[in-house]
Amino acid sequence: MIVEVRPEAPLQTEFKNEPFTDFSLIENKNAFLSALKKVESELGKHYPLVIGGERVSTEKKILSLNPAEPEQIVGMVSKADRELAERAIQTASEAFGKWKSVPAAARARCLFKAAAILRRRKHEFSAWLVFEAGKPWAEADGDTAEAIDFLEFYARQMLRLAGYQPLVRLQGEDNELTYIPLGVGLVIPPWNFPLAIMAGMTGAALVSGNTVVLKPASVTPVIAAKFLEVLEEAGVPDGVVNFLPGSGAEVGDYLVDHPLTRFVSFTGSKETGLRINERAAKTAPGQKWIKRVIAEMGGKDAIVVDESADLEAAAAAIVSSSFGFSGQKCSACSRAIIHEAVYDEVLELVRLKTNEISIGEPAKQETWMGPVIDEAAYKNVLKYIEIGKGEGRLINGGGKMERKGYFIQPTVIVDLDPKARIMQEEIFGPVVAVTKAESFDQALEIANDTDFGLTGAVYSNNREHLEKARQEFHVGNLYFNRKCTGALVGVHPFGGFNMSGTDSKAGGNDYLLQFTQGKLVSELM
Repeated sequence: MIVEVRPEAPLQTEFKNEPFTDFSLIENKNAFLSALKKVESELGKHYPLVIGGERVSTEKKILSLNPAEPEQIVGMVSKADRELAERAIQTASEAFGKWKSVPAAARARCLFKAAAILRRRKHEFSAWLVFEAGKPWAEADGDTAEAIDFLEFYARQMLRLAGYQPLVRLQGEDNELTYIPLGVGLVIPPWNFPLAIMAGMTGAALVSGNTVVLKPASVTPVIAAKFLEVLEEAGVPDGVVNFLPGSGAEVGDYLVDHPLTRFVSFTGSKETGLRINERAAKTAPGQKWIKRVIAEMGGKDAIVVDESADLEAAAAAIVSSSFGFSGQKCSACSRAIIHEAVYDEVLELVRLKTNEISIGEPAKQETWMGPVIDEAAYKNVLKYIEIGKGEGRLINGGGKMERKGYFIQPTVIVDLDPKARIMQEEIFGPVVAVTKAESFDQALEIANDTDFGLTGAVYSNNREHLEKARQEFHVGNLYFNRKCTGALVGVHPFGGFNMSGTDSKAGGNDYLLQFTQGKLVSELM
């Protein structure tokens, strides 16, 4: 039973981002190698659905495969159907009746405890990311650190939001503003940050007093099953989070349409996000609210380099942002827009730095870039590379790697028209498209010529250019003289414009407002 925490309980400590692991230290290297061995010994196990705390096994299974070794089964996860989806949402609705009344401080304690458990098992969870998502050591470590950050940050934000909200005083009245939860939410996280974003979306919803049906990405369901075990250990009551892997067409659509669904929290492709938004906008029989959609839907992000920039730093950022985690980040640099005066010099630096990338098995410490996530992604990226070869000039990569697994060469295609397909369409793989600009104004026009608006970066030592970009570069997260990936919780609240989503700013002070509603009570004195 959850008991109320005294209102005077402190906010633990001031929020600080979880430090990344220094793998150059032998003790850290050995600890991670041990974690990899431990996880490898656990591969292939079955993970049931969890509905109201009950483990439910089904005949149909989802197979999670190692993208670096597709014949290796990471785990088997039971697959839900509509009958089980109905059971899950009814269970979540029933649990909401009690969870919404649990004091905010007690809900926050569950997130603090979950963060502490993750911190103790940090290398273990990172090792699961190596096997299931194909993340090299540093990428996996960063994913786990961000998950910890989200839990710690949102717990503190809920304590702040649950506190006294200042209002203009009116003599003779006592007025109070509180933020109350919405209800049952459907959480659909992505596969590219299958721990961090999944934990952040789920944690934000439950700490705000909502209950959740969690439908993990079908290619990375095991890490979600492991996270649910953490929530249970942290004291989250049965039914507050229900683990329901299943197909989008059968289970996802059913839950989006369901009259008990109060909100949908989604991270994924533009096409799926728009489909969810359209379906959620329709009022189902018996529905008493307008459903809320919190969506992050990808990007076509650009790094702009002008003639005054530090060209070495700019080229390093293009390569790092384009090929980190094989370009499978919504914040990845998929376009580079370079001033004509420095175009050839930057291209040569990019070419050389791309050739230095260490590609290989994610489980090996020396690997910097691993595979793409699965066969569908593999085929899609290779298709776009062939399109790009017909639109521009290839200077790096250009195809698959001759080895098992879904490995693709880091690919740089240059001399492109700004309207070329690979300059306009999201590829989500290790491909960067490069074009030349005659002026900084033209570079900004090209950067903004996209349906998306998530991240962007400008490399310049011209203050006038930077201030112009500050006003006119239309993205949710804009970086000057640094790469366009690597947002930190609390430091860089994350979310984009246009078709990049609802700009809900994950990891920001206002994010929990998406999961709550304000209630004003006024009493005449």
